Amino acid sequence: MAAAAVLNRRLICSSEELTEKGPGVRFSVERHGVDEPAFVVRFHGQAHAYLNRCAHVPVQLDWQEGEFFDHSGIYLICATHGALYDPASGHCLGGRCNGKGLVALQVSENEGQVFLLEEGK
Repeated sequence: MAAAAVLNRRLICSSEELTEKGPGVRFSVERHGVDEPAFVVRFHGQAHAYLNRCAHVPVQLDWQEGEFFDHSGIYLICATHGALYDPASGHCLGGRCNGKGLVALQVSENEGQVFLLEEGK
């Protein structure tokens, strides 16, 4: 039986920095030896994090730094292509993403802080 992966916590931001459907907080994660841009937003009271990369073409989503929601506050939107994503799941809901979704990152929130959960080595 394989051993369970150890999850390390890395601080992203304070909980108060994330307002419901408001600006996101950008950060980076290491994937395959490369730093990748990522972001976290609050939607329906929960923190949700994703790689900051459109599923259609690998460009960052935000139209201004930290601005990931469309004008209605219902969807995450790619400023370049107009692709719409579900903030809670990252699933593509319309546009040029052709059913592909955002790459989700695991986060936790406790004691007023938002943490990225990464597999330990």
